Amino acid sequence: MQIQDRPEFASKPKPMTALADDTIRTAAERMAQKNYGAVIIVDDAEQVIGMLTERDLMRRVLAESRDPDTTNGADVMTREGRVARIDDNLIDWLRIMSNERFRRLPIVDEKGKLTSIMTQGDFVSYTWPDLINQAVTLAKGTMGKNYQIFYILAGVLFYTLAIGLAFAYIARG
Repeated sequence: MQIQDRPEFASKPKPMTALADDTIRTAAERMAQKNYGAVIIVDDAEQVIGMLTERDLMRRVLAESRDPDTTNGADVMTREGRVARIDDNLIDWLRIMSNERFRRLPIVDEKGKLTSIMTQGDFVSYTWPDLINQAVTLAKGTMGKNYQIFYILAGVLFYTLAIGLAFAYIARG
């Protein structure tokens, strides 16, 4: 399935952007106002040139005692970020994001113009119903038609609770 094929993709709001010469204070205030964890740094043609994340602000502004009123986004943004195309495979990007340990992925159209941003949480929530359907289909095929979906879901719920209790027990000591 392509990223653009998800029904939720069309309803995502336009990503927050900033220009490379915008100050860190301006970007941080906008991020705080909208409760966003990142702002995409773009050029005048809305081509992605970098991303400014909360981690960038902490590590490259606060930890280095830079002045947010004189430091520009280009000075501290992450430049090596990944960018996906709207026709890329959704599951491939979920795997890449998980393996490479990044949470935000700018999405561009065929001309390279920023159209959206997807988070790892977006990908997981979008694929979750599909994964449940696959599990149900597999379970029905494996167990036969005499078992109702209720038993399958009850088993998943029991397993989830058991794992949660095990983690709680381990965490307590």
